[in-house]
Amino acid sequence: MRHLSAILFDIDDTLFSTTEFARRARANAVRAMIQAGLDLPEEVVLKELDEVLAEFSSNYEHHFDKLLQRLRPPSLARTNPALIVAAGVAAYHDTKFRELKPFDDVFPLFCDLKKVDMRLGIITHGWTVKQAEKLVRLGLVPYLDPKAVFISDQIGISKPNPKLYLTALRDMKLAPGEVMYVGDSPEHDVVPPQSIGMITVWAKRAARHSIQGTNIRPDYVVANFDELRTILRTDFGVGID
Repeated sequence: MRHLSAILFDIDDTLFSTTEFARRARANAVRAMIQAGLDLPEEVVLKELDEVLAEFSSNYEHHFDKLLQRLRPPSLARTNPALIVAAGVAAYHDTKFRELKPFDDVFPLFCDLKKVDMRLGIITHGWTVKQAEKLVRLGLVPYLDPKAVFISDQIGISKPNPKLYLTALRDMKLAPGEVMYVGDSPEHDVVPPQSIGMITVWAKRAARHSIQGTNIRPDYVVANFDELRTILRTDFGVGID
């Protein structure tokens, strides 16, 4: 039975459905902008917003400003565009306050793992403040080793560069074979850690890309964290029910 010293997780589409949350938050933002005076059909605005996101990335901070620049609606002549942008931003953040939460099986697993002193951490790709905020809003910070949270922007190395994972191992003073990594992206969360000898788990429930038709073979595939719980108990002797 293999010894396991730590389990590290991705955040987005692993601990919660980022894709589904973002869809709801953007729809709420667009409706608020229309209510504030953006005189265009919702589907038109959403389609243009999707293009803005594709072109400028989800980490860009001025999506709604770019959106109005592109749409150039006649209604802007009758109102201050800053008010429309502010309505969208406020609605997006209100959705975060109300609806950002982990999958139902995350808290029970993290709680049980903390009871047996399993070291839990994060390796995630994104801007430092945004990714840290997600952990705070998800309520997961109390379960994490504060010295085991690695954000690509903060480290200066992005996925899928294996150096990000090597940095985490070096800082934690652990060998690859005693650390498990759980993530949703085959290319970013399976291939790099597996290439350096970490134990890899593909969390497929909210994954946007499949391993079907690829040569990617994670050590484990789970549809939920109850299945991960079973693996930890039976293959690694972790003392959880």
